[in-house]
Amino acid sequence: MSEQSTSENTTKETKWIGIMTCGGDCPGLNPVIRAATLTAIKKYGWRVMGIEDSMRGLIDLNYKSPRGNFELTEDHVNDILTRGGTILGSDNASDPFRYGVINPETGLKEEKDVSDQVLANFAKLNLHALVCIGGDGTMGIVKKLSDKGHFPAVGVPKTIDNDLDATDYTFGFDTAVQTITEACDKIRDTARSHDRIVIIEVMGRDAGWLALHGGIAGGADVILIPEIPYDVDSIAEYIHKRDVNGNPFSVIVIAEGCIPNGGSASYLGEREVGKMDRYGGAGLRLQMELSSHPLKLRDIRTTVLGYVQRGGSPSNFDRILGTRYGEYAVEMIAEGKFGHIAALKTPDIVPVSFEVCCAKQKLVDPNGQLVKATETIGVCLGRPFSPVI
Repeated sequence: MSEQSTSENTTKETKWIGIMTCGGDCPGLNPVIRAATLTAIKKYGWRVMGIEDSMRGLIDLNYKSPRGNFELTEDHVNDILTRGGTILGSDNASDPFRYGVINPETGLKEEKDVSDQVLANFAKLNLHALVCIGGDGTMGIVKKLSDKGHFPAVGVPKTIDNDLDATDYTFGFDTAVQTITEACDKIRDTARSHDRIVIIEVMGRDAGWLALHGGIAGGADVILIPEIPYDVDSIAEYIHKRDVNGNPFSVIVIAEGCIPNGGSASYLGEREVGKMDRYGGAGLRLQMELSSHPLKLRDIRTTVLGYVQRGGSPSNFDRILGTRYGEYAVEMIAEGKFGHIAALKTPDIVPVSFEVCCAKQKLVDPNGQLVKATETIGVCLGRPFSPVI
């Protein structure tokens, strides 16, 4: 919706709220949008504006890719429950506190603080509140905007990484784990047929939840996570013992943020202006390390799952969780609970402040019950251990 039409249609009698999806996309975004829109319209009689491509729709009110900000109606959301992605578009390079702009004098891209512009445009839209769907980075940005000026917002936790400590689960995680599981099942077939070692690199940044859950569910022989720096010798010896014991193939699941002992994570070049660091190359690095190992292991191949983990129709769990989050976000607005996210504390959805949400990242406990159970059943986690092979 254009700025002009927004001003004409907004009245004191009818509240407008905005909804935006921020950061990387994931399955379950559309169920949240659907539930929030339907709750606002059906229960409260409010009108809803979809903000396009994360903060870009607030940084520039004339931004269109392809449609710009627009009013969400029941017709827009009734049939989106099963769809992956987001009908609003998303973006992970629109942090208004370090937004990438071209310097007219040098022609080079540089980071600029455009947060005042966001606050001014929010005021122009005359929105009562904003539902911000994103991860810990998004919630940190929204908190800074709220601290700086009038920016009444509530949050919905979204990330396939499942690394927000304030909630038991983020939507998108369950579907992504299923995608990894299916990949493991299929790759295991070809690894067994050709007596190969196949490395599967998965997302998760510096949290190992995706790799650990996907690897366990997919029956991986080796699972490597960022929280446990891996020892190449331990992995090579484990695979060699499998071969000697009649299993001449292995499936390895490695998180993109994994770190070898004494080393560092693997990145795809320098961080681009206005963007986050990009992990990449962890799988290929491990392939080279194992290929050159003195134990002379069998043929090794690497598959990077990449963005396939972000797509697809959301699982039943993510559809239900997204629906609960979207409905609860609007209820928080109705109750004036701004500055909070809707968090799952099983079995309930509860409000958790932005301060608590952003205070701590949820990482895998290297000595936790799930890790110990994984090693007990014979899976190598890249450290010295004596599992049953």
